[in-house]
Amino acid sequence: MTILICGLGSIGRRHLRNLQALGRDDIVLLRTGKSTLPEDELEGFPVERELDQALVRWRPEAVIVSNPTALHLEVAIPSAEAGCHLLIEKPVSHTMEGIEDLQKALNRGGGQVLVGFQFRFHPGLRAIKRLLGEGAIGRVISAHAHWGEYLPDWHPWEDYHISYAARKDLGGGVVLTLCHPFDYLSWLLGEVETVSGVIAELGGLDLEVEDTAELLMKYRKGNLASVHLDYNQRPASHCLEIIGTEGTIRWDGLNGETRCWSSEMGAWESIPTQEDFERNDMFLEEMRHFLEVIKGTAKPISSLEDGVEALRIALTVKRSAEEDGRWIQVSD
Repeated sequence: MTILICGLGSIGRRHLRNLQALGRDDIVLLRTGKSTLPEDELEGFPVERELDQALVRWRPEAVIVSNPTALHLEVAIPSAEAGCHLLIEKPVSHTMEGIEDLQKALNRGGGQVLVGFQFRFHPGLRAIKRLLGEGAIGRVISAHAHWGEYLPDWHPWEDYHISYAARKDLGGGVVLTLCHPFDYLSWLLGEVETVSGVIAELGGLDLEVEDTAELLMKYRKGNLASVHLDYNQRPASHCLEIIGTEGTIRWDGLNGETRCWSSEMGAWESIPTQEDFERNDMFLEEMRHFLEVIKGTAKPISSLEDGVEALRIALTVKRSAEEDGRWIQVSD
């Protein structure tokens, strides 16, 4: 079995290292030569320059789509037609155009899609999903997710202005690039019905995309959630709070701490998750899961449908912001 990696920026190389850590060396690299990272760790792997040639020559069973967001479908659709299983980095795309073509290509080729929402593999969020399923804090009333990180610190080796996160033509902007909360909130709370959002470029980073977003989401169950995203905060912060009729759950995405207060206990309780947790553990577990999807022993924990739902939410936020924060149905 051959795995083709398309896009060798920081996330593509992380996937490469994790595949190697899991004992895989049957890897081919599709390269444009535009990476700003050193070449050393890529030496020894076969390299292709054209996708169609790579698909014919190597007949990969799986393709990792880790190029810039706006270029995802250019790789994903032909790979799906060729019958490959796909790991597509989030978001699936920067527009809904081409999504139906991807779905049709998958139907013809028979492959499956895992979308790269690695936070579904975070032990703290998995513990929260279990707690909510057990009714630990009663009926969920509301939630708030906050994620702020200073963009220039993301990839210190390159000018942040040229990164995909900062470029409109590559599908950048904080709403698309930091769309993880849209996914994990839907995973935890259910289907989003309507969204209201405001976006702006406020941090003085000289970007052509928004660096700050504030949004509200109303779920079909009637509960509410708010989300803050930004490219400006120092030090970085990523946290989640969920309020229920019988208590509160808090999660710190940076140190992994998860705590629950319930009316039954009457005190904060730390929820054991994983000792010595490191950020890469999520990605490693995600890759282990993808290998199981390829073998046919598992169904994707974050499917194409999940990825499309998160994309719809992100695009609805942008549309709402263009209309002064008007509430808009995600299904529209």
